[in-house]
Amino acid sequence: MIRKNIKYYALAALVIITVAVALCLRLWGGTETTYETSFFAMDTYMSVKGTGTDAQGAVEAVRDAIIGLDGDLSVTNSKSLVYELNENGSCTADSDMEYLIDKSLYAGELTDGAFNICIYPIMREWGFTTGEFKVPEASVLSALCSNLASSEVTSNTQDKSVHLSEGTMIDFGGIAKGYATKVAVDILNGKYIKSALINLGGNVYALGKKPDGSLWNVAVKSPDDSMKYLGILSISDKAVITSGGYERYFEEGGVTYHHIIDPSTGYPADSGAKSVTVVSSDPTLADALSTAIFVMGRDKATTLWRENSSLFDFIYYDNSGNLYITEGIKDEFSSEISFEIIEK
Repeated sequence: MIRKNIKYYALAALVIITVAVALCLRLWGGTETTYETSFFAMDTYMSVKGTGTDAQGAVEAVRDAIIGLDGDLSVTNSKSLVYELNENGSCTADSDMEYLIDKSLYAGELTDGAFNICIYPIMREWGFTTGEFKVPEASVLSALCSNLASSEVTSNTQDKSVHLSEGTMIDFGGIAKGYATKVAVDILNGKYIKSALINLGGNVYALGKKPDGSLWNVAVKSPDDSMKYLGILSISDKAVITSGGYERYFEEGGVTYHHIIDPSTGYPADSGAKSVTVVSSDPTLADALSTAIFVMGRDKATTLWRENSSLFDFIYYDNSGNLYITEGIKDEFSSEISFEIIEK
């Protein structure tokens, strides 16, 4: 009997050791390679580069997930949940929609309405969702803004139902790429990729450090010249997300109209911002905040940052060519342009 117990425990120990060794090999063993892919999704060109023992599998999983999200979050795809919600005023949310609604409503409260996912009817009126651009009548925008002010999105965590108030329609366009970045990071972490650079059309996330152990250098492009930079951020495990009126716009009657709409007026934001970059460990929130700060302007953005400096930092470039950065990234940012540091 004693011998049987000894054999039993020996066998159990062998199994435990074998499993532990296999896990270690998966985590740290094997030959690390670097794999990169580029693709088009969410109306922009994207690239993902990762280094690990299964870099190709991980990177391709990210690509497939983002392409899937592109369809799932589209306001024009008749098969998407967002389309169903807008058409019917209610739907049963999946995990993506649940997360996005929760984060969007939080960002809206945080920015006093400068970020608002219920802005879709106004975006559609301008043609930014359809490509049929036009300058709406002032009376139409006034009515849409009045409806926007009373729009409500309610969700029930128990049955996962989402309901919109009458006349309300949502658009995740101002936060979708940030969420796609989060999904990408989660996939890469789940596949033990410790070093990666995710670039989703200007939404950049540096995962870990570069394979040589140094920090990632992420350029913040100049809105004045696509070949120049406002500066360089040396970072790790952070998102760098930029919003600017130069990204999507149209001209009519000699006037340029960009796609970042001020929810309070229904017109393109005119706060004095030319480019806003948000730096944060939370890419979803960073995406929403880059839009909101562009709408808010520097003074309100500074107040917001001082009250929430643990959540994000920002780089603000105005129409007069002045560059500002918050002090939380002063040691990570370098530039050939003179800049002012916003202090707490």
